[in-house]
Amino acid sequence: MSISLDDIAGVILAGGMGRRMGGVDKGLRNFKSAPLALHAMMRLNSQVGSLCINANRNIGVYEGFGVDVVCDIQPDYAGPLAGMQAALAHTNSPFLVTVPCDVPMFPFNLVEKLSAPFEKNVGLMLTVASTKGRHHPVFCMMRTELLPSMEEFLRKGGRKIDAWYANIPHEAVEFDDEAAFHNVNTLEELKELEQKS
Repeated sequence: MSISLDDIAGVILAGGMGRRMGGVDKGLRNFKSAPLALHAMMRLNSQVGSLCINANRNIGVYEGFGVDVVCDIQPDYAGPLAGMQAALAHTNSPFLVTVPCDVPMFPFNLVEKLSAPFEKNVGLMLTVASTKGRHHPVFCMMRTELLPSMEEFLRKGGRKIDAWYANIPHEAVEFDDEAAFHNVNTLEELKELEQKS
């Protein structure tokens, strides 16, 4: 089975509350003079056939990035899984790749590597990025037919991505550069990352 770019939709997850950043909209914090979410978008754009952003506030600002903005279907900022659900419900593509807005340096070959196992294993439903054996659940590629399973998990109060996919046929994809998956939680971490890169 061969997967083309047009088969893959991407979503930037920017729907969180940014609690550890004092409640600011993390995706709109500047990193190297541009919003974090825009960095993620520019990095993912060439790797997928279509792209949207999941956001729950400052919708007009995100729409200004020139892509569709999808809001959580779940109430009360239910976490990244709720953003994934919104993107799955929005897309018509067979596959969805998800990335968080607060990791501006993720690999340029993310989608290429996450999609490769699907071409060998027709029963595979989800791949997840991993470094040194540690999963990064917000970086994953899934078949969009998983939407009902995700909806059921959320309906039962589930929130953790890895708990949701634990019983779904999945495969971890190993990446070498652990720093590429470093996420920014505080303003101090944002400053540190700017200085390092």
